[in-house]
Amino acid sequence: MSLMKQMLGNSYLFGANAPFIEELYESYLENPASVTDVWRDYFDRLQNLPGAGVGAGRDVAHAPVVASFAQRAKLGTLRAAPTGAAADKKQVAVLQLINAYRFLGNRWAQLDPLKRSERPAIPELDPAHYGFTEADLGQTFATGSFAAAPEQATLREILEALRQTYCGTIGAEYMYLSEVAQKRWIQARLETIRSTFPFSADDKKRFLRLITQAETLERYLHTKYVGQKRFSLEGGESLILAMDQLIRTAGTVGVQEMVIGMAHRGRLNVLVNTLGKQPSMLFAEFEGKKASVLSAGDVKYHMGYSSDVATPGGPMHLTLAFNPSHLEIVNPVVAGSVYARQVRRGVNGKAEALPVLIHGDAAVAGQGVNQEMLNFSQTRGYGTGGTVHLIVNNQIGFTTSDLRDYRSSLYCTDLFKMVEAPIFHVNGDDPEAVALVTQIAMEFRQEFKKDVVVDIVCFRKLGHNEQDEPMVTQPLMYKKVAQHPGTRKLYADRLEAQGVIAPGDAERKIKDYRAALDEGRHLIDPVITDYHSKFAIDWTPHVNVPYTEKCDTTV
Repeated sequence: MSLMKQMLGNSYLFGANAPFIEELYESYLENPASVTDVWRDYFDRLQNLPGAGVGAGRDVAHAPVVASFAQRAKLGTLRAAPTGAAADKKQVAVLQLINAYRFLGNRWAQLDPLKRSERPAIPELDPAHYGFTEADLGQTFATGSFAAAPEQATLREILEALRQTYCGTIGAEYMYLSEVAQKRWIQARLETIRSTFPFSADDKKRFLRLITQAETLERYLHTKYVGQKRFSLEGGESLILAMDQLIRTAGTVGVQEMVIGMAHRGRLNVLVNTLGKQPSMLFAEFEGKKASVLSAGDVKYHMGYSSDVATPGGPMHLTLAFNPSHLEIVNPVVAGSVYARQVRRGVNGKAEALPVLIHGDAAVAGQGVNQEMLNFSQTRGYGTGGTVHLIVNNQIGFTTSDLRDYRSSLYCTDLFKMVEAPIFHVNGDDPEAVALVTQIAMEFRQEFKKDVVVDIVCFRKLGHNEQDEPMVTQPLMYKKVAQHPGTRKLYADRLEAQGVIAPGDAERKIKDYRAALDEGRHLIDPVITDYHSKFAIDWTPHVNVPYTEKCDTTV
């Protein structure tokens, strides 16, 4: 391991830690060989002594050292530093630049599909902020713990790697985590691939199929059931891709049961394209043909569902919790349900049962129940080993889209920092980036047993519901929305340009899925019908039983 990597692995070596420097200096005076070559050369230059042997008129007082450090701090603005000191100063500046991108790169990332505003000026991300000039770009520096570059790289190469990793369509927030191991884990996952995973052609075709199904279902319902409320997912179709990737990854890392909580936005799409509810059943609800076993009934976008689906790691049981109209209130219910399932599963319960919560951006920041839930999330009596949170961030809350009007924090996800949950912001128009961060998030939860957040920045193509006209309340935003071709079209064009799909393939996928919907069936049925988990509950005795029937409630 290089010296720089060792130094970066021990944070106490950085910053104004005078007692440590003094102790190191005393060791150097007693025996120059007791310190590393780098520190020995540094102290030699500081005292203008050769350092060839012990003693030889060498200084033993602390005051000159302290005074010399103070003087060196002033040299940068007073006169040119000696060559060695100048090189040291630039090397330190490179490491500061790397850390600045880790902390602040997310603020310069390309996250908004609508591109409503210019990226902000962030001085700390500009090499000039640290005194670098154009002439320094070709100079070689140590990269420290930065995994996206070799141990030595030019400043130009380091900058390119930093911007690809932290300022592309993924913006990561994790440097506030207390555990160094967690930060290093995330850095290794993002920096080694520069936040771009080389998915196979089959994976890319699957991503396109999922986004096509999500978009086509919404448009099909829009034309078949005109004016009926469904709280469309259009503009946020990448949620379906994220759910598919989450389920696949969860299956490979040992999850056998997943409980999902979400509100109404995109719920019908999740029911059909994630849990495998038959489209014919959904259409019957739209047409009022489905008889309710409850006398009071309920709207279709409140209904729960459960199914068993196949994953690369084996069958998984999915449950979508019933949802009231009150946003986010289902979240602690999901946590409690998962906790009970984990207890039932025994010692491996937290690894085998997973809570997944799908939030809206305005609701997750605005509803106090989330703070209460997070406050319990890491406790011994209520902790579930971490929840995966997916945010459908369509950048609007009902009729409010100006950040100055609907929250006081920079991100809608800032609440999650109270439990040190890492947050991955991602542009919903980049399906591959969505798949990557969802996979990383699931693996992080399973590795460290704590909450993790994926913030899918997207848009809402239609109004709050299908009876709302957003051009009245948000004319500027919806001019941008009207000009957006849609995530499916953008990704299909991208894959066609790469040669992954042939011309016309994307349109054929739409026609095939519409034909399947006309028949009330899935194009690809994800549901397993012959799987029976030993933890499955037989609900047959409770189906179609009047709520007035007396039962034994004794314990």
